[in-house]
Amino acid sequence: MAFTKEDIIRIVREEDIKFVRMQFADIFGQLKNVALTASQVEKAVSNEIMFDGSSVEGFVRIDESDQCLYPDLDTFVTFPWRAQFGKTARLICDVHNTDGSPFMGDPRNVLKRMLEKMRAMGYDTFNVGPECEFFLFKTDEQGNPTTETNDEAGYFDLGPLDHGETTRREICLNLEEMGFEIEASHHENAAGQHEIDFKYADALTAADNIMTFKLAVKLLAQKNGLHATFMPKPIYGVAGSGMHTNMSLFKDGKNVFYDPSDRRGLSKEAYSFIAGILAHVKGISAITNPLVNSYKRLVPGYEAPCYLAWSASNRSALIRIPAARGQSTRVELRSPDPACNPYLAFAVCLAAGLDGIERGLTPPEEITENIFAMDEAARAAHGIENLPDSLSSAIKELQKDQLLMDALGDHVSSYYIQGKRREWYEYKTRVSSWEREKYIINY
Repeated sequence: MAFTKEDIIRIVREEDIKFVRMQFADIFGQLKNVALTASQVEKAVSNEIMFDGSSVEGFVRIDESDQCLYPDLDTFVTFPWRAQFGKTARLICDVHNTDGSPFMGDPRNVLKRMLEKMRAMGYDTFNVGPECEFFLFKTDEQGNPTTETNDEAGYFDLGPLDHGETTRREICLNLEEMGFEIEASHHENAAGQHEIDFKYADALTAADNIMTFKLAVKLLAQKNGLHATFMPKPIYGVAGSGMHTNMSLFKDGKNVFYDPSDRRGLSKEAYSFIAGILAHVKGISAITNPLVNSYKRLVPGYEAPCYLAWSASNRSALIRIPAARGQSTRVELRSPDPACNPYLAFAVCLAAGLDGIERGLTPPEEITENIFAMDEAARAAHGIENLPDSLSSAIKELQKDQLLMDALGDHVSSYYIQGKRREWYEYKTRVSSWEREKYIINY
C-alpha cells in the first residue's frame, strides 16, 4: 500500500498509536530499531531521526557516528499483537549519511544498487519467494531456550502430534493482518520444525517481509512460552532449517525465464541465470549460509544440497526448477538458510544471475539422478563440485570472487569478512562438548 507523510501522521493520531519503531538491519541481518513516541511521528516521516551508527555492527567508526533514518513510507504497518503500553507501528528505513547521501554500509542500499543495475539491463522486476523454516523449542523455568520440542510430529503431520500448530496458526493470522499473503504452513521433517510460505514479491519487499516474518515468529512464540530459532542446525542428527529461495526476472510484465518452445519450458536467459548462480555459488555461500553452524546443515542425508548441480525436478540438486511454467517459471536455490541477511543474499544472487546473462553462460547438463547416492568417483565423472564445507572456506571463496565483492561494495565486504573471520576464529579455538566427550577419558 502506498502511504504519504500525511496519511501516516493521520493514522497514528486516529488509531491512537503510542509508539513508532524505525527499523533497519545491520550487515549480519540483525534487526535494529529506534523506538519513538507518537509525538515524534512528523520528524520520523521527514527523515529527521538520527542515531549513533558506531554502536551498530559493521556500520561506522566512533568519530563518524551520526547517521539518519529515511523511512520507506510504503512499509508503514501497525503490529497486530497488543503491546503492554498501547499500539505500536513500524517503518522500515534506509540509512543515510548526514549529508543526505545513501550509506554504503546499509544492506538495504546494497540490494537497491543491484536492482538499479538490473533495470539498466532492461528488466523491470526481480521476484523472490522464500520458504522459511524454523524450530519451536520449549523454554526452562528461567525462560531460557532448550532444545526440547513439544511435539513428535513429522512432515505435514497434524495435531495432536503437532503441538506447535496453535502457535503456527497464530503467526499466520497475525501476518495476514499485516498484509502478508500466506500460501502454506505446515510441520516440517524434524520434531518441532515448521515452515510458513508467503507469496513471492519484488526482492526489496521480499527481504523486508523476511525481517518482519522473523520478528513475528519470535515474538509470538515467546508469548506462548516457546522459543523460535532460525539457527540452521540446532540439533545433531535431524534435518536443519533452510530458506529455499525462488527467483524470477520480469520484463514488461512478462516472466523472461519462460520459453514455451524449449523442451523444459526455459528461456536462454533462465539457463544463463542458472549458470551464473553456479559460477558464483561458492562465494555466495558466505552470504546465504553465514554461520559456523550453517555448514552442519549442508551435509548429505538430510535433503540439504551439498553439490553444485541443477535439475528440473531432482531435489538433491543445488538448483531446482519447480514444475510450474508460464508466469510462474522460477529458479529455486536450495542452499540458503534463514540466518542470512536477506538484503545481501538477494543482492549477490541477482548479481550472479545477471552476470550469467551478460556473459551468455550455459549451465552444465542437468543431473536427474540422486546425487547423494553417487560416490565421489561418480560425482567427479559428472563434473559435480562441492559447496564449501565451512564458513572459513566460504569466506575465502567470497574474497576470490570480484563480482560478488563489487556487488557488496567495499564497506560491506570488508566489515562482513572481518566479522565472519572473528566468528570462525572464536569457534576454531573454543573447546566443544564433543571434544570433551571424545578425549577427556581416553587421553
